[in-house]
Amino acid sequence: MSTLVCLHAHPDDESIATGGSIARAANEGHRVVLVVATDGRHGETPDDLAPGETLVDRRRRETELSADVLGVSEIRWLGFHDSGMTGWEQNRASGAFVGADLDEAAELFAEILDDVDADVVTCYDWHGGYGHPDHIMVHRVGHRAVELLAERGRSVRLLESTMNRTRIARMRAEISDDGDFDPNAPADDGNPFGSTEDEITMAVDVSSYVDQKRRSMACHASQITDQSFFLQMSPEMFAMAFGTEWFIEAGRPGGAEPGWFM
Repeated sequence: MSTLVCLHAHPDDESIATGGSIARAANEGHRVVLVVATDGRHGETPDDLAPGETLVDRRRRETELSADVLGVSEIRWLGFHDSGMTGWEQNRASGAFVGADLDEAAELFAEILDDVDADVVTCYDWHGGYGHPDHIMVHRVGHRAVELLAERGRSVRLLESTMNRTRIARMRAEISDDGDFDPNAPADDGNPFGSTEDEITMAVDVSSYVDQKRRSMACHASQITDQSFFLQMSPEMFAMAFGTEWFIEAGRPGGAEPGWFM
């Protein structure tokens, strides 16, 4: 048995980005630890919060439900505040993840990796998939934490979760999708969405776990409602869109070759 640690920016990111891989690893008998960097306080606030309940409370509970669906062994919280989108005043708020000292945040994460005896770690690609400040910080913290462990003689395999921009564009063309979303258009930081197929090093088959992935998304009902793009997709379209998860591993050739990291 190996230990997989998935570092994510906000509650619900674990479902969308790596839900299939988490479920697959857990099903194969591996230990999976989910680490969430922020509290998600700047997400959508639902109308049905109970008296005294905060959005942070709700999102924490939703994450616990999602983790149960996926087979996560343990959840750890780094303790930072959601930073909001690029340019928001919340970027500069006290406790915001984007404003954290990189080495201090990375040390917190490195201590978790040591404590759970991590073998494999996932973070995000260099621009966090779509440029969200907290996602970019996850990339930086993930890499720096692994560097800190390496300096102490501890080797951990690191992979960056990403989206396959080439495939998304191809699928949109095949189904004649003329919707507003264009993966090649500038995202939150001005860069296109995800990564190209020649940048991606590994395509992980999670087709047997798309039902768990979809159910884990539904657990995050405050952010992913039953009217959302994700949950409005037919089961067949959902399986086509999310039956593969994509990763970049430094030093490996691109081309999105089939593989598995556990």
